Amino acid sequence: MGKEDVLAGLLMEMRRGTIVLSVLSQLDEPKYGYSLVTTLTEYGMPVETNTLYPLLRRLEGQGLLISEWNTEESKPRKYYCITPEGKEVYEKLKKQWHKTAASMEQLLEGKGEEGIK
Repeated sequence: MGKEDVLAGLLMEMRRGTIVLSVLSQLDEPKYGYSLVTTLTEYGMPVETNTLYPLLRRLEGQGLLISEWNTEESKPRKYYCITPEGKEVYEKLKKQWHKTAASMEQLLEGKGEEGIK
């Protein structure tokens, strides 16, 4: 396995740890799956539909999201929205994210590319 493969795997692993927080952050207003994919991609967090839809179903099963079909438009779409329990979990995850990011900044401070050997 080459260095590029190792790096790609590590980057994917790092992103995988942020996807739940990313999704929950965007669902104060109802969104359907593809619009969520588009929004996340615009913010630099691309996610594939075969990753997103199982995650949405899992979060719904955990009571963090609710879904509702909208059949009034030409194409029926399933919209997802965060629940009160989901908001509570989101706030806790966000708080932990800020703590983790601050810790990482401290760990990485002064360790630019030239500092890594």
